[in-house]
Amino acid sequence: MKLHRDELTPQHQEYARFDDRGEARYLPYLMYFHQADYRSATINTDRAGFRVSHGPGGATASAAENVPAGPVRLIAGSSTVLGIGATSDATTLASQLWSKHAPSAPWLNFGGRCYNSTQELLLFTLYRHLLPEIEEIVIFSGLNDLTVGRLPEWQQGDHGAFWFCGEYFEKMEELRESNRKAAKPFGRRAERRRTISTHDDVRRDIPQVIASAADLTLRHLDSWRRLAGPHTRVTYVLQPMAQWMRDTPAPQEKLLFDEIDRISKLGTWEALYGDISTPEVSREFSETLRTGCEKLGIGYHDLNPIVADAVSQNDWIFVDRAHYTDHGYDVVAKIMADTIGLS
Repeated sequence: MKLHRDELTPQHQEYARFDDRGEARYLPYLMYFHQADYRSATINTDRAGFRVSHGPGGATASAAENVPAGPVRLIAGSSTVLGIGATSDATTLASQLWSKHAPSAPWLNFGGRCYNSTQELLLFTLYRHLLPEIEEIVIFSGLNDLTVGRLPEWQQGDHGAFWFCGEYFEKMEELRESNRKAAKPFGRRAERRRTISTHDDVRRDIPQVIASAADLTLRHLDSWRRLAGPHTRVTYVLQPMAQWMRDTPAPQEKLLFDEIDRISKLGTWEALYGDISTPEVSREFSETLRTGCEKLGIGYHDLNPIVADAVSQNDWIFVDRAHYTDHGYDVVAKIMADTIGLS
């Protein structure tokens, strides 16, 4: 049976190859990052795994290759910043900003697939040495911090849970068990603790999820501010998400959303993330972040209501509930540039 996804968003087949878990690169401290030197018509990465950005006159750049002399601008975040759903490198947020909506300085793509705010900060910390002077940093994020904030308390630790952390804990338990067997003659074997969690283990106290996600995000934003220095403007943007932004999806979006729910092996979006996908949760999370950013002296913008006011119900913005079409990336980049005051 032919899928609407294959017909409406054929680029997803390339993203599936790019995101092949069998080819995942596990890196110290970051846990995982993109395939390096990946080449295709849809997505290309440099020697470190950063996606390539396009600018005026055919210019291209990334964090680890063809780095401009400076000053540069960074847009950081998770897979929406990486540009999942875009038909090419030239239509991501970074490229739309550099080539059209804020072209006065190059924009580098610091998006990390499935990253939370801890990993977003670490990515910058570990690769800052590759970059010249930075005049602007925009962190475009939020959804992942709420999704992983729902994982069980024992997975949160001091720095929050992360995507695929269940696999990490499982493998670490296997390693500990192996070491226990080796040490058994010399001492009492420790009791094995459970490491596998299911959907039923998620935290249902949504106010607690919002509070912990906001606390971690603001803690990391304070570090962004200190690392960036006094001459670099840092702005946090709460990303537009389909159900935060509007009640009724565009016709193409409804086809895609319904199909994704039907073929998902994990369950429907509503069953998995419905409790954090309401406008009320978005507004509460946004206001907590806004208040914290004001105290830190960091610019803050929630683009959900702004983008919602700028588009019609027939504007096809999303390829899934978190990632955009080329048109969506263009609209969001323009509104972001206008809202923040980017030149």
